[in-house]
Amino acid sequence: MAHLKTDFLMHMGTMDQSDLLKELRIDSRHREDAGGTPSRWPWIAAAIVLALVLLGGGIWYFLGGKTFEVQVATATAPSASGSDTAVLQATGYVTARREATVSAQITGTLTQVLIEEGEHVDKDQVLARLEDTAQKAALAQARAQQQAAVATLAQYQAQLAQARRDLKRAQELVGRHLVSQQSLEDAQTQVASVSAQADTQRKQIELADAGVKSAQVQLDYCTVRAPFAGVIIAKNAQVGEIVSPFSAGGGFTRTGVGTIVDMDSLEVDVDVNEAYINRVQSNQPAQTVLDAYPGWTIPAHVIAVIPTADKSKATVKVRIAMEQKDPRILPDMGARVSFLEETKKGAAAPLPKGVLVPATSIVQRDGKSVVFAIDGGRARARAVSPGQTFSDLRLVEGIAAGTQVVKQPSAELGDGAKVTVETTAK
Repeated sequence: MAHLKTDFLMHMGTMDQSDLLKELRIDSRHREDAGGTPSRWPWIAAAIVLALVLLGGGIWYFLGGKTFEVQVATATAPSASGSDTAVLQATGYVTARREATVSAQITGTLTQVLIEEGEHVDKDQVLARLEDTAQKAALAQARAQQQAAVATLAQYQAQLAQARRDLKRAQELVGRHLVSQQSLEDAQTQVASVSAQADTQRKQIELADAGVKSAQVQLDYCTVRAPFAGVIIAKNAQVGEIVSPFSAGGGFTRTGVGTIVDMDSLEVDVDVNEAYINRVQSNQPAQTVLDAYPGWTIPAHVIAVIPTADKSKATVKVRIAMEQKDPRILPDMGARVSFLEETKKGAAAPLPKGVLVPATSIVQRDGKSVVFAIDGGRARARAVSPGQTFSDLRLVEGIAAGTQVVKQPSAELGDGAKVTVETTAK
């Protein structure tokens, strides 16, 4: 062994450094021979990185890049007033009992439209005018006929006066036996005939008067007036268009000039679950809160419970009168109504904790009840503790009054997702 070791050292001593490097270098042919094929690990690593990038992009698109269109509702605190306690709450919309689309009573071409949206108009105020050349001509003709009938009557009246004088003379002459009895009878016949003609002409004058009135009515139809005082909420026609009280084929004829609403007739219509309708009765005190103004409570009372149920929704319609009139109240606004019941003295119940939100806004995420609050154009998941149910509303703790929440969150909606609020009222 010692001899072999000595020979190995002597051999190493005689080798040049360059020879050592050549010995250590691995030829590519030997590497291919050893493995059979070049290494694939770099390509596999690149594929994994690309897949991760694509996955991250997809997650960003669905959770961060995709925008959801949602309906929102405002969380409100349970209400009570003095000795009254809310026994039921329901949601609905502001409606107008007096709303009309005003149209002309005849078919004609518009020459003037004197209204704009948002303008207040008084009763009988002129809203529009139609082309009235034909109606004016018809009125002038009727008046001419009326004047001719009056002139003819004057002629008959003059003839009648003369006939009566002739009859008087004939009567005197017959008494003196200066004319025959036949002459007297002829004079009497003339008086009767002219008198009948005068009576007939009076009827013709009445007919002519009626013709004038009819022509005047047709002319008045060319002026469209407001049937009651209110606010214009829609302008439906422009100058040059044809309007008609009847629907015409082809869609080229307008059936209305504008829509007017009597703001003093606004009320709230709500749908109450039929399981709770026994808590509502006529003249019952109530309170209304508009979705647009969650901090404003409007005194109200029940006008009537409509005596029919909607079998598709299992609800009963209730009409609510608001006891305050305000320009902020507009048709089709969302509203929440609290039906009140007077409590007995000494039995006032404390207000429940939390806020009221639509029951459909509460969803489950990771085993927790959450609502999605709108914050800066994004939906933020907020954990809540659900409580008592009031019709289609539910009491929850975990968010503040005035918070806007998504009414019906979809399964794809996640925390931080971009959202846009639907602008439709219903």
